[in-house]
Amino acid sequence: MESVQAIKQRFGIIGNDPKLNRAVEKAIQVAPTDISVLVTGESGVGKESIPKIIHSLSHRKHGKYIAVNCGAIPEGTIDSELFGHEKGSFTGATATRSGYFEVADGGTIFLDEVGELPLPTQVRLLRVLENGEFIKVGSSKSQKTDVRIVAATNVKMVEAIEKGKFREDLYYRLSTVDINLPPLRERSEDIHLLFRKFAADFAQKYKMPTIRLDEAASGLLLQYRWGGNIRQLRNVAEQISVLEQDRNITYSTLRHYLPDVGSQLPAVINSKKQQSDFSSEREILYKVLFDMQRDVNDLKKLTLELMNSGNASKVKEENSKLIKKIYSEENNREEELAAIVDEENDTAPSDVEVLNIPSKPEETKKGNYDFAEEIQEEENLSLQEKELELIKKSLEKYKGKRKDAADELGISERTLYRKIKQYNL
Repeated sequence: MESVQAIKQRFGIIGNDPKLNRAVEKAIQVAPTDISVLVTGESGVGKESIPKIIHSLSHRKHGKYIAVNCGAIPEGTIDSELFGHEKGSFTGATATRSGYFEVADGGTIFLDEVGELPLPTQVRLLRVLENGEFIKVGSSKSQKTDVRIVAATNVKMVEAIEKGKFREDLYYRLSTVDINLPPLRERSEDIHLLFRKFAADFAQKYKMPTIRLDEAASGLLLQYRWGGNIRQLRNVAEQISVLEQDRNITYSTLRHYLPDVGSQLPAVINSKKQQSDFSSEREILYKVLFDMQRDVNDLKKLTLELMNSGNASKVKEENSKLIKKIYSEENNREEELAAIVDEENDTAPSDVEVLNIPSKPEETKKGNYDFAEEIQEEENLSLQEKELELIKKSLEKYKGKRKDAADELGISERTLYRKIKQYNL
């Protein structure tokens, strides 16, 4: 049996990460058997190397090795591609065709992106794994095949099973042995080594001097998260090799070739902040509106009690307590609403504006208004009608001078102007 290092050299696998070595070791150990293997890992980590190792070290090495990208074949034709079809089985089927499982009889099939297989095809594949049988599209005759299946996916299979996108029984048949390849960001000691190898390869390919990174650039290379893994690293090395005149690469130069470098560096991000902020603002608005409705109901109840009982002194006492309570709560409401309005738009008028009630009970008679008598006279009016009446009286008192009327009402002149347009005064 060949050593791990010998196999890595033979298949061009670079790096000495323990997780990578363990994955290669498992591939060597499982190769002589016919056990199904599932290779997992993120996109771009080099999963295609594992099935080649398994095939080359197995007793099937003289048979055919076929790699199939399941995600690249349209759903309507994938059954035909894998299992073949009979002449006339569907539109365009002008001749009988052999599928990959028939062609690769005695060899190995590598099903890349197996997590993208449609559910009907998964049922057909499960039958091949269980008893080595398949049926061509448009045929009723079962055929036998002796094929070793190695599959790979970057999909989180447990989540796919929970969502009903992948059959659980097929998953367990495929993953008799699971070989996981680590992402590049977890192989920090291998990143610079891989970059230098790619840089040397491209220098030879394009017949130009090899690029070299300074210390700061090397540090950035290790800090970057490499979402595209080895494939992305290779791509960056090729771009720099071709485009840069200066072969000594600095931090600032390398940064231009790393997309979204700020967001790709390790960071702690509170993804729920925006949602929680919105929820808290909405709750404040609801609380203010409900409190206002409750106060209006209390005033109506008090007025009705006065009309029915005629006990003016008792009602006056209760009225005074209620007005004090409303004034104290009103200040808190205004502060909460002002915070929301200022945060959303510092210049535009707010969609939610409330007429200020004076902060002291004795100020309720300002402008010769008696609020208790006003409520008695206008018991059946809505909040909007009461607001309209207050604006009319203030404008009449100050002979149409909006600034004085706005000061009287405790609102801005701009808000009063909008109210005048709203009520067509």
